[in-house]
Formats: sequence, structure tokens, C-alpha cells
Amino acid sequence: MILEAAYLYVKPNLATQFESDFTKASQYISSIEGYLGHRLEKCLEIENKYLLLVDWNTLEDHTVGFRTSAAYLEWKKLLHHYYEPFPVVEHFETVFKNKKP
Repeated sequence: MILEAAYLYVKPNLATQFESDFTKASQYISSIEGYLGHRLEKCLEIENKYLLLVDWNTLEDHTVGFRTSAAYLEWKKLLHHYYEPFPVVEHFETVFKNKKP
């Protein structure tokens, strides 16, 4: 499994509309082969800062499968105009994991 992570900085006074559009856009990302799940976290300390976390089966499921799809164009249309600056997207793989029993 690959974890995609991106800090999203939403332009001032647009957080409520962004959150609404993000909910709508979620149908597009979740329709992609290799998509496993995602969540959007809102920062408590910094206004208009969010953390997007997406689980993918493989890196290519995101970088090729999603980013070259018609679904990505809809995602982009709904969300990309909210960001300032545009987010840096990074990918991670687990090297250690522990959970409380």
C-alpha cells in the first residue's frame, strides 16, 4: 500500500465551500482502480490548512491511473482553484506500524 499525502492551503474565506466541494469531488477519486480510501483532516492550529491522505494499492494507481483519467479532470475542476500555494504531493510506504491492542 502507498500513502499519498498533501498539505492543502485553502484561500481565505473559502474553507466552507472547499469542504462542500471536496465531498462532491470524493466520488471521482474513489472510482479509480487501486484506490483504497482517503480522508481530509483540518488543522487545529493553522486556519485554512488541511491534510489530504489517500491510500493507493500502488504508486501508479495514483500517478497514472488517477492523474490521466477523466475523473481527475473533474476533481481538478472542483478543487484546484482553492489552493494557494498549489500543494506538493508526496508518496510514502510503511516501514513500521504499531497499534494499541
